[in-house]
Amino acid sequence: MKQHADRAPLVILGIDAGDPELIMRWASDGTLPNIGSIVRRGCFGKTAGPEMVSEHGVWVSLMSGISRAEHGYHYFRQLKPGSYTLAPVRGRELGVEPFWTRLPAEKRIAVIDVPDIAAPRPHPGLQLSEWATHYPYYPASSYPDELLARVGSEFGPQTVIHEDPASDYSEDRKLYAQLMERAAKKGRLCRSLLGEKSFDLVVAVFAEAHTGSHQFWRYRPGSNQPVPKEHDGELTDAIKNLYQAIDAAFGEILALQPPDANVVLVSSVGMKSQWPAAGLSAAIPFALGYQFAPKGVSSGFDPLNLLRKMLPQSVRNALSGFLSSKARENLVSDKFSKATDWSRTRIFSIPSYYTSQFRVNLAGREPEGIVEPGAEYEKTLDEFEAELRKLVDPVTRRPAIKAIRRTQDLFGGDPPEILPDLFVEWEEADHFVARVQHPQGEIVQSQCEFHRGSDHSQFGFVAAAGPAIENNGDLGEVSLLDLTPTFLALLGQPPAEELAGKVLSSIKKKKDPTPG
Repeated sequence: MKQHADRAPLVILGIDAGDPELIMRWASDGTLPNIGSIVRRGCFGKTAGPEMVSEHGVWVSLMSGISRAEHGYHYFRQLKPGSYTLAPVRGRELGVEPFWTRLPAEKRIAVIDVPDIAAPRPHPGLQLSEWATHYPYYPASSYPDELLARVGSEFGPQTVIHEDPASDYSEDRKLYAQLMERAAKKGRLCRSLLGEKSFDLVVAVFAEAHTGSHQFWRYRPGSNQPVPKEHDGELTDAIKNLYQAIDAAFGEILALQPPDANVVLVSSVGMKSQWPAAGLSAAIPFALGYQFAPKGVSSGFDPLNLLRKMLPQSVRNALSGFLSSKARENLVSDKFSKATDWSRTRIFSIPSYYTSQFRVNLAGREPEGIVEPGAEYEKTLDEFEAELRKLVDPVTRRPAIKAIRRTQDLFGGDPPEILPDLFVEWEEADHFVARVQHPQGEIVQSQCEFHRGSDHSQFGFVAAAGPAIENNGDLGEVSLLDLTPTFLALLGQPPAEELAGKVLSSIKKKKDPTPG
């Protein structure tokens, strides 16, 4: 690749759901030589802070510098402001632009498969979107338009590999082979696209670690989760092997860069052992007297729900697969809005699989809000949080809740219009928490259709090396919102005053040795 005379390029390599502990372990022992070289030559740390309270929206904030308090994206299904209606939300639909749209026209960019980012916009260079991401909601697209046809001809169409919590061992082996093949193919694609021209900015994100870590979490060394009896050890190192495949692809990308390129490695979130708590989240406000069903009926009273309750869980899960995505979302929203007597409810749960989301039925914000803003709002949250801390996992005999995060404490300001009032993180567990104990009684849940024993930690990873990068070693925790200003600074762009973050002096040298 030819180097532009005005400034060294910035190369951003992304691992979707790359776990910080696994990255550092394997970078240190030589398993990931290309990532290890970045770590040794420069600096590294964990991305942390309020933005990490939910997996959804992390890539949006990381690549735009816009806080989730502003863009509001926190889950794939959210409460519509001013209503008791639920609706799907997608990162690309937020109207949030990535940082490279701020670059002047003379900067050539190459952006490949950044999750949750708006569809490609005209800019010199190339952009490929949704070709091989973790969970694509859209068809693949590109700029220029003809790029997608070329990629399809040389490397194939959009490749969708979904995780399957209900898979058997034979299916897991097939999925593993598909992910390994796709990671290698993605490396060849990057080498082909990036080797022809010079670029001021390269951004390439790999998703195989995300899908694979969920799918093969139960097989990893030290796991206490049950595995199929047919397991012969082949998938024990499946996650590590996927990381190695991504590292090899990174090596192919870096081999094309000039010696003075500045390189930043980022991951969105990490991994942890966790089974869904959707049933507990829904039941808790009812059990503790904060949420009420309409008089004369129980929650989930509609005929469809009663019919479903008469069927075994396995049958219910299978039947739900025949419904279209829109039909399923409509059913979820309809059940949610009708299962509550809003005139008596003070706090309600917003459906979610893992991290629980609770919202006060606040007067002036909710259509039938009964809790007054100010002192009553604060008192209601204080009381509810105290009750949550009394929940005990009967298996471990320890508190079931790891952390309770109040949105106002995270982001400041008034009660949130879009975000929940509380994000509640459950303790990590290799076992499914079917019941929790509370002084008022036992609260139980059954397995939901998405019964998967892994979720995401609230830390990502960053490492950087190059002529403009400080060799500071371990940086500790780094604010996610500080990455975009730092990217722009490394590209010679002035700070954007409207962004909340700042240039990380721990990463970027104060005196940039590259000409500009």
